[in-house]
Amino acid sequence: MSVKVAKFGGSSLADAGQFRKVAAIIGADAARCFVVPSAPGKRHKDDQKITDLLYLCHAAAQQRVGFDQTFNLIADRYLQIVADLKLSLNLKSHLAKIRHDIAAGASADYTASRGEYLNGLILADLLGYDFVDPAECIHFNDAGRFDAERTQIAMTARLHQHPRAVVPGFYGSTPDGQIKTFSRGGSDITGSIVARGAAASVYENWTDVSGLLMADPRVVEHPKTIDVVTYSELRELAYMGATVLHDEAIFPVRQAGIPVNIRNTNAPDHPGTLIVRDADPISHQHTITGIAGRKDFTVIALDKSLMNAEIGFARRFLSVLEDHGVSFEHMPSGIDTLSVVIADNQIRGKLESMLEQIRADCKPDAMDVYGDMALIATVGRGMAYTPGMAAKLFGALAAAGVNIRMIDQGSSELNIIVGVQSADFEKAVNAIYHAFVP
Repeated sequence: MSVKVAKFGGSSLADAGQFRKVAAIIGADAARCFVVPSAPGKRHKDDQKITDLLYLCHAAAQQRVGFDQTFNLIADRYLQIVADLKLSLNLKSHLAKIRHDIAAGASADYTASRGEYLNGLILADLLGYDFVDPAECIHFNDAGRFDAERTQIAMTARLHQHPRAVVPGFYGSTPDGQIKTFSRGGSDITGSIVARGAAASVYENWTDVSGLLMADPRVVEHPKTIDVVTYSELRELAYMGATVLHDEAIFPVRQAGIPVNIRNTNAPDHPGTLIVRDADPISHQHTITGIAGRKDFTVIALDKSLMNAEIGFARRFLSVLEDHGVSFEHMPSGIDTLSVVIADNQIRGKLESMLEQIRADCKPDAMDVYGDMALIATVGRGMAYTPGMAAKLFGALAAAGVNIRMIDQGSSELNIIVGVQSADFEKAVNAIYHAFVP
C-alpha cells in the first residue's frame, strides 16, 4: 500500500470542529498513515494563535512577571477541545508540567514548541494513532543547525516501528536534549522530513486555501488555481513574493522526488495544487503557470564607452556592493551598459556612499539611479516552447499604458521579469494575467 503524509496547519486545528474535519479527512484514505499537526491557529480574525500566547508566557517569565492569565487562556483552549471531542485524554498533567517548566526558565524554543506537542497528543488520541515525539528523531547539531542526514536516518528507523503515527511539527532537539525549533515554516519542514522518512507517495499539506493561486488575490480578482507546478517554477514564484511553501520546507521531499499536494481542510474534495519534480511531464491549462511580483526596488545604471573591452569592470562594480554588504536581484547589461536591481531595504542608509565608491572605482561616463521600481515575474515551464510569448506579454502591458523600465529573462527560460514603476504594479499584473488567462 502506498503511504501518504498529511500535515495540517494551525487554521485546520483551531478548534474541535476543525479537528473533526481533520479526522474525517484521515479516515477517508487508509494511505494517510502519518500526520503532522501545527499548533492551534486563529478561530476568527480577532483571536490569538497559541504559539503567540506561549511566546508571551516565556517573555513574562524571563522578566519575572506572572503569566498565569495568559497561560490559562492556553490551557482553557486545549481543555475545551478535549472536552468538545469527548476524549478521555488527561491533558491537565501535561499543562501543569509546561507551566512549571516555563516558570523555571525553560527556553523560548521549548515554550513555543509545546503548542504542537499538545495538539499532537490530542490528535493522536482522536485518531487512535501512535504519538511520536520529534525531539527523539529530528536532530540539530551543537551549533543549533539542522542535521539533515542524522535526522533522516533516525526518522526512517522510527517510522518503521509505527504503522500509523502523529508527529508534531516545528521542533526537534540538540545533542544535549534541549528542544530546538525551526526558524520558519517549521511544521512544513517536519512534514517534509516525515514524508521522506516514510518514503511517501505524496506529501499532503493541508491548509485553509485550495492550492496555490496564479496571482495574488489582493491584486487580481478571483485568480485561478494552479493545478500542477514544478519545484523550479515554485521557487521562481516564491522568490518574487508569492506566498507558498518556503524552500527549506520542501527540500527533503524535493531531494527524494516526492510530490507535494496543497489541499484545503475546509474543501477536502478540491484537488488543490500538485508540486512535482522538474523532470516530470507536465501540461498546464494555460500557457503560464503564475505571476508574482514585489515593489520597492532601486536600479543603479552605469554607462561607459568600451565597457565590454575593459577587463574587470563588472568585478569592480560588484565589489562595491560586497563592500557595503549589499546583494542584488538582477543584472541586466548591454555592450556599454550595466545595471543592478537592488531591494530598497538593502541600500537604506548606504546608497550615497555606494555611489561615491562606484564613481571612484569604476569611473563610469554616466550613472543614473531609478527608484520606486516594481518587479513582476511571469513564470511557466512551457513558455520557452511557445512562440510569441514575449510579444503577447509586452503587448498586454502596452495596451494597458504601462511603461516597461527593465526586461530580464533567466537562462532557464522559466520566466520573464519586467520592471515597472510601483504605481503601475497592480495594473501591470492584471494586464499580464488577463492576457494569458481568459
